[in-house]
Amino acid sequence: MNNNYYTEKTEFYGSTSPRELLKEYGSPLYVYNEKILRQRCREMANLVTYPNFKANFSIKANSNLELLKIVHSEGLYADAMSPGEIYVLLKAGFSPEEIFYVSNNVSEEEMKFAIERGIITSVDSLSQLRQFGRLNPGGKVAIRFNPGIGAGHHEKVVTGGKKTKFGVNPEYIDEVKSILKEYSLKLAGVNQHIGSLFMEPELYIESTKYILDIAEQFEDLDFIDFGGGFGIPYRKQEGQQRLDLAYLGEKLDDIMNKWADKYGKKVFFKTEPGRYIVAECGVILGTVYSVKQNSGICFAGTDIGFNVLIRPAMYDSHHDIEVYKDALTTDEEYKPITVVGNICESGDIIAKDRLLPQLEEGDIIGVMDAGAYGYSMSSNYNNRLRPAEVLIRENGTAVLIRRRDTLEDLLRNYEIK
Repeated sequence: MNNNYYTEKTEFYGSTSPRELLKEYGSPLYVYNEKILRQRCREMANLVTYPNFKANFSIKANSNLELLKIVHSEGLYADAMSPGEIYVLLKAGFSPEEIFYVSNNVSEEEMKFAIERGIITSVDSLSQLRQFGRLNPGGKVAIRFNPGIGAGHHEKVVTGGKKTKFGVNPEYIDEVKSILKEYSLKLAGVNQHIGSLFMEPELYIESTKYILDIAEQFEDLDFIDFGGGFGIPYRKQEGQQRLDLAYLGEKLDDIMNKWADKYGKKVFFKTEPGRYIVAECGVILGTVYSVKQNSGICFAGTDIGFNVLIRPAMYDSHHDIEVYKDALTTDEEYKPITVVGNICESGDIIAKDRLLPQLEEGDIIGVMDAGAYGYSMSSNYNNRLRPAEVLIRENGTAVLIRRRDTLEDLLRNYEIK
């Protein structure tokens, strides 16, 4: 059994090693691989042959400035959910025309931030559409509709269907048209999002029919955004297969071309891959500091608390774990281990009863597929310092792209008397 198959196969750490990286940049540590990131960008950029198509990277998955520069260099556009994300995208080199602001329950001040910068804004309620109209009469706007269908790996990430806070339901289309007319607004586009992490193409393909039915009820749209949720195989060590992009792309191509011909206009089509772009290019390295038995359970205590990676605690998410030892491990030395962090919470668990090589103090572990919703959801809970971020360039060298927090950072925004 080769526990380190993924990083060995992809030469993830380039000309360095996990132990060398932790020695130089500290533990825990986020490590990204540029080659994998660019490969995923190209897969999304070339998803279809339809000419008027763009993949919009949803930067809530990962907003590191250097990674965004790489994504932009690969020709992707971007989605933003806040003024902060807009600000960072502009700093990364995205033009206002390359940014789509997908707002959700925002203030006038926040909405004006996007309007004043010439960024197309999507609203997802009638009240927010009226607010946009008051702020920008005669302007262009997009509307997020609820397709009535949802998907996701956890109920907390399902963003379409009957129990979601997102989108305008189709039965309000007449009222939408009335508000558009009242404020002389041009409806530039319609968008949707069914949820996060679908691994079977059929549900996504089915959802396109809903948003296209809605789009047909509006004249002269500029674009239609099918949304995202493209999944990645988090269980590689169990042989989980990848999302069939060839099949999905073929189906989408057919849908786009037929609909555009029927509509009489080669509208722009978009998708919103976030996780798919960055998840697999990221690994969290950490150190084992304690191994003990409690009530027959073997606990391996690490410095990867849920302040560093919250997905397992919040979503019961699975991440494969690699173990880096100086000596090879035989199959007989594998055993069920519960890997935990250093946060004062009983829910601070990375993996339960995971079959892993026998762990010892000082061993290094790697939490796989951590490039999406990892650092972007990290915190200073327990006043712990957020880790550094390092990029393995295509030539194999490691460069620091965000420094580790310092103790002084914990007090940086206080008004100390």
